[in-house]
Amino acid sequence: MSRKSNATDVSALLSIAVSALGGAERSGQIEMAEAVGYAFDNSEHLAVQAGTGTGKSLAYLVPSIAHAVASNQPVVVSTATIALQRQLVDRDLPRLADALAPHLPRRPEFALLKGRGNYLCLNKVHSGAQAEEDLPQEELFNPVAASALGRDVKRLIEWSSDTESGDRDEVVPGVLDRAWSQVSVGARECIGATRCPYGTDCFAEKARGKAGAVDVIVTNHALLAIDAISEVNVLPEHQLLVVDEAHELVDRVTSVATGELSATSMAVAHRRAARLVEPELAERLEASIATLSSAIHDMEAGRIDVLDDELATYLTVVRDSTDKVKMAIDTAPSDPTAAAARSEAVTALTDLSETASRIIDSFVPAIPDRYDVVWLDREESRGSVRYILRVAPLSVAGLLRGRLFGEVTAVLTSATLTIGGRFESMARSWGLSVPEDSTATPPKWKGMDVGSPFSHAKSGILYVAKHLPPPGRDAAAPEQMDEIYELITAAGGRTLGLFSSMRAAKAAAEIMRERLDTPVLCQGEDTTSTLVRRFTEDAETSLFGTLSLWQGVDVPGPSLSLVIIDRIPFPRPDDPLLTARQRAIAARGGNGFMAVAASHAALLLAQGAGRLLRSVNDRGVIAILDSRMATARYGGFLQSSLPPYWSTTDPARVRSALERLAASS
Repeated sequence: MSRKSNATDVSALLSIAVSALGGAERSGQIEMAEAVGYAFDNSEHLAVQAGTGTGKSLAYLVPSIAHAVASNQPVVVSTATIALQRQLVDRDLPRLADALAPHLPRRPEFALLKGRGNYLCLNKVHSGAQAEEDLPQEELFNPVAASALGRDVKRLIEWSSDTESGDRDEVVPGVLDRAWSQVSVGARECIGATRCPYGTDCFAEKARGKAGAVDVIVTNHALLAIDAISEVNVLPEHQLLVVDEAHELVDRVTSVATGELSATSMAVAHRRAARLVEPELAERLEASIATLSSAIHDMEAGRIDVLDDELATYLTVVRDSTDKVKMAIDTAPSDPTAAAARSEAVTALTDLSETASRIIDSFVPAIPDRYDVVWLDREESRGSVRYILRVAPLSVAGLLRGRLFGEVTAVLTSATLTIGGRFESMARSWGLSVPEDSTATPPKWKGMDVGSPFSHAKSGILYVAKHLPPPGRDAAAPEQMDEIYELITAAGGRTLGLFSSMRAAKAAAEIMRERLDTPVLCQGEDTTSTLVRRFTEDAETSLFGTLSLWQGVDVPGPSLSLVIIDRIPFPRPDDPLLTARQRAIAARGGNGFMAVAASHAALLLAQGAGRLLRSVNDRGVIAILDSRMATARYGGFLQSSLPPYWSTTDPARVRSALERLAASS
């Protein structure tokens, strides 16, 4: 099929789909759909920036359906959020299938596929869930926690007799992870459908089987990462891939590729194995874990560049004792119940051994040549503190290039893919582009920006508070609080405040509640969905929050006319992974600050600024209260990453504009 005829077919199907769904055709949407169809036909990777309101879901779903039906080969669509997955499967795809079925050789089919751990394991249920097995040590003797866990496990076991899907999302009200872990297994812990007495009824196998027979498989970035980097094939065979919210792909893959050691995770490995081996072996493992846990507890949080002899010895002893215990476990017993317990134990021990080895090996090369970063995290939760030793890849570009983009043709799309006005930064992080000094062969790819139906310059103002003092490391300056008060007063509420930290958001909320006559909500005071609903329902309400609100709020209409960003969202100066990436780029002669810190900030700024205009009738102001946007050399780079709003540094003009908007609402 020629490019022209294919484009015509895609355009015609898109027109039918848009008409059936009650929308309006947009030039950017048509351009994107035709480009996606061409990329699939010609095995060329495509990166598409499609601004809010473009209708990018339809722009990739229509050519995906057309190609899948014509070729009888599935297309995998991966998203970053559960909300978008559910939107695609529950709303968009059923309506699309109805609209396009009369115009295709057959009705298109689709399915949602999650990781195995999201489905009930019948073997684990019927073998008797051990509610206390994987409880953290501090909760073993907490009767309240134990009884709550027991009740949830009992409810899950009863539910297992009624459910047809075994999908965790069907459990209402939901349960905590520790309860769900008693009735589920991960892909590596599964003994396999052929060995399992419940293999023919397995919910995960049924879901995977259904997904293997459909045209569009909807999954998430985490499962996509597991499929790409592990030895376990969790997705059905496929050649075509769409990555929505592609700006989050690197972070999700990095998270999957990160190993960790903590007192809790190591204790779980020991408890799972202790019943299966001689007491002497179990005691040696327990002693080595106790020693390493104590050493981790006494370490300072932060990146570790030099492995001292003591820690190296403790890691080596844990690795060796773990390997001995693992070798002593019979992994092929005839009893399925025993097989499941042994599989879980071996998986936990393998993770422990491989992570310890990986940490040790990461220090062998000189710092500029290292592939992994090691650091200690100190996490506080509900009054307790966890110390976690983590190891993560410095870059996942090579992994993605070899394991993902070398195997499939991919379309990567988001509203924010260009940083500093170019695709290069994002493409390099995916492995589609390579540094000049690299010997790797980059895949063939194309980047395109199909724009947005919004007239940013006419609909929005970008205001940089140039007159404010640069933000310091301590609490916000009184001048900034005055600025926030004046802006919100002019807007009559209607404000989304995006802050660089939860502490800053809470502090600003407290001050504004004392000074303003309009309500102020703050993230953490209720569920995010509830806060957003209350914010949407009352136009005079303001909502303050931090990072999750930067990307997760969709409030069209008069309830939102002002987005305040307190400072440029540079990564924390002590962020171990990003600072290590910055250092590595600098060691090769590059500008580490611009490549990592500034690019990170530019992406978040673009996401934050994208909260303002969610429909063609929206109007408002993006107010950045960080004078460095106007005074620093990197300010131009950051502004070029934002939509083309009309810009000013005049506070009086901005307040007047907000007052007019409030009066007209």
